[in-house]
Amino acid sequence: MKYPNVPSSSGEGAASRDAAAPRRGPSVTSTSLLERLRNDEASSWRRLVRLYGSLVYSWCRRKGLQEQDAADVSQEVFRAVAVHIRDFSRDRSGDSFRRWLKTIANNKIRDHWRRRNRETAPVGGTEAHLQLEQVPDESDAESPADQQAEIGHVFRQALELVKADFEPVTWQAFWQTAVDGRAAADVAADLGITANAVRIAKSRVRSRLRQEFGELIEQPAQ
Repeated sequence: MKYPNVPSSSGEGAASRDAAAPRRGPSVTSTSLLERLRNDEASSWRRLVRLYGSLVYSWCRRKGLQEQDAADVSQEVFRAVAVHIRDFSRDRSGDSFRRWLKTIANNKIRDHWRRRNRETAPVGGTEAHLQLEQVPDESDAESPADQQAEIGHVFRQALELVKADFEPVTWQAFWQTAVDGRAAADVAADLGITANAVRIAKSRVRSRLRQEFGELIEQPAQ
């Protein structure tokens, strides 16, 4: 997919360190992605597009936009986010960045169909008018299945974005316990490290996710 561009010692202790120590790669910073977005750091916008770009594009396609139109509207969405990112907050129960972003996307999709409707409207209505009617209001409830699918998709994107920050054994220890649901002792035996090292690795990756993405992602249902 083409993503839209955005302008602007020894023993257990040693085993634990070897398995769980993160790489200090270029993406490891002391500030969260949200803070960097609000500071308008260019690299942070590229990272946000990698996190949410495919989801925004899919929202556009589901509402009837052709590939190029969906890419163009996706770009409009991220431009609007750049303007309003300082307004984002989670003041109410159920608030999330994903839902805030979806509201912006739905508004931009409506704008697209309104433009099309003005350009092509004959007497009696147009396909653009019909598509406009199908764009949900902000208050429309999400189905639990759709919500969890979207949350899971974004969470997997977030995992991919931090994967390079960790040694392979650390990542495998996290993935096999947190994602595959295997017991720490079994994973430890396969990887040749201690069960405590596996637990530390899992904790380190989760901590990294919280530090980097914070309010920008939601945790999938277990």
